[in-house]
Amino acid sequence: MALTGIQIFKLLPKTNCKECGQPTCLAFAMNLAAGKAELSRCPYVSDEARALLSEASAPPIRPVTMGTGDNKVTVGGETVMFRHEKTFVNKPAVAVLISDTMAEDDVSGRIKRYNSLRYEWIGLLLRAEMIAIKNESNDAAKFEALVKRVMGETDAIPILISENIDALKAALVVSAERVPLIYAATEKNYEAMAGLAKEFKCPLTAKADGLAKLSELTDKIVALDVKDIIADSGARGVRRAFEDMTFLRRAALIQKNRSLGFSPITFPCEMTDNPLKETLIASMFIAKYAGIVVLSDFQGESLFPLLVERLNIYTDPQRPMMMKEGIYPIGNPTEDSPVAITTNFALTYFIVSGEIEASRVPTWLLVMETEGLSVLTAWAAGKFVGDAMGIFIKKSGITDKIKHRKIIIPGYVASVSGDLEEELGPDWEVKIGPREAAHLAAFLKMETAG
Repeated sequence: MALTGIQIFKLLPKTNCKECGQPTCLAFAMNLAAGKAELSRCPYVSDEARALLSEASAPPIRPVTMGTGDNKVTVGGETVMFRHEKTFVNKPAVAVLISDTMAEDDVSGRIKRYNSLRYEWIGLLLRAEMIAIKNESNDAAKFEALVKRVMGETDAIPILISENIDALKAALVVSAERVPLIYAATEKNYEAMAGLAKEFKCPLTAKADGLAKLSELTDKIVALDVKDIIADSGARGVRRAFEDMTFLRRAALIQKNRSLGFSPITFPCEMTDNPLKETLIASMFIAKYAGIVVLSDFQGESLFPLLVERLNIYTDPQRPMMMKEGIYPIGNPTEDSPVAITTNFALTYFIVSGEIEASRVPTWLLVMETEGLSVLTAWAAGKFVGDAMGIFIKKSGITDKIKHRKIIIPGYVASVSGDLEEELGPDWEVKIGPREAAHLAAFLKMETAG
């Protein structure tokens, strides 16, 4: 059972050093009990107290990591019921389902769409991460062959779905390096499934009919020393699945129920035959509270809205969306193309780059790190000023891409032009652009015409 804030406080050093970020040890203890802080933040806690506090300091919903390299996802680890309380942290993974009884064209189409439906947005890659591979034939050889194909043709994290222990073991031999999810341990087979999870060091799904039985099952699996668990309450109706995921979150966060402190997997693909309705159901589960969402298939018009929804929900509302600092070529610019500079606030970038594209004037756009602040706000905060801009321009590498020495700055920060010229040196000419981005297209046309 989790410890109370007072019980935790008694085990802390009581130095009130503030190095944990809290004003007192008592405040830190209360946050620790509420799952809003990590024990590692306290530099002076004793080894004995650390051992006693391990349960209290563990996340109420166990984080589970799957995949390797660039395609790695962590689900769980959440500490709040509602995003406005703090933030949601680990976004749900999106998977497409394929079966070893599907026609070749169906399998090829899903693999092709998995590989191609990826979107660059504000410096991020929006994509699905997983492929659920179902052993519907109960043929171990067919299942293994399909898993090998997925491993060879994609970078997907596999979800291995089979009731056949031998088939799962064969599939794990060829896919364990990618840390797949094993699906699923039930009351009848959990010992064998737990054995596979331990042997191949992969997370395991616990599936039961209802939360009460699920709680009993996860306790049995944990007792076998398998702790990386994904939960499936067995619900395949929309209402019950939604209720179960909400109850799971409440049980973990509010009741401190470790038996239900696991991230859930959900299957909109089994809840309807209507692709649009499936997308709608998936959008609801992304918001509350799926860890993995398995779709029967996806097209660009169905997947992209889900990925954007997920991005918006799992972006920290206290932190502005930012672009990565650097040089962004728009419209295949050359060494004679104009150079403009702006801040790394995502909305500013989208507006400015959109106007540049509309002008059809190939341009180098320099995006400067300003902690996600807009042009005027960054200027007022002393982050988008002449000397700082000059240092960035010289270090950016833009001089290797152009033969002229002209830079266009936003009209709202015209006052920094003198400082910028002084920082860049006499070879550079600072040109003051329009105050509003809407006038940028006309400005660029005039510049290039001249």
